[in-house]
Amino acid sequence: MNPFSIVLFEPEIPPNTGNIARLCAGTDTKLHLIEPLGFSISDKHLKRAGLDYWPNVKLSVWKNWQDFRDNTEVGRLITTSAKRGAPLFNFEFKPGDHFVFGPETRGLPEWMFEDITHAINIPTNKKIRSLNLSTSAGIILYQALASLNDNALFE
Repeated sequence: MNPFSIVLFEPEIPPNTGNIARLCAGTDTKLHLIEPLGFSISDKHLKRAGLDYWPNVKLSVWKNWQDFRDNTEVGRLITTSAKRGAPLFNFEFKPGDHFVFGPETRGLPEWMFEDITHAINIPTNKKIRSLNLSTSAGIILYQALASLNDNALFE
């Protein structure tokens, strides 16, 4: 099993979550969804983006952030942001890391950056505000996997 997990805090857009679910199914990555969600998990757009991969997603849905923290064995929590944190390519990933992504329209709340000591970003030029959430999740997850140099996950 993949040593990392993806945590979506209050995701809003079904296709992004569906695409991330597909990423998780294809990499054996645990996916945590923190409510409230901006959609129903049975939403047709969410299912369409994940296609027939949903049975292969190791999914947990939590009532809120505290529920997640109280009931999950958490390694390091790592916030992601378009505006702050260490550049992705300079970060030392460790097995057990949980990558925390915020809602598409507003990002993670300020208190989360104060509560969690590790933060990363994907460097971009100034021509865009940010990358798409599912694109960002894929970049970060594969960079973390590459840093382990363990191809056994995909055999």
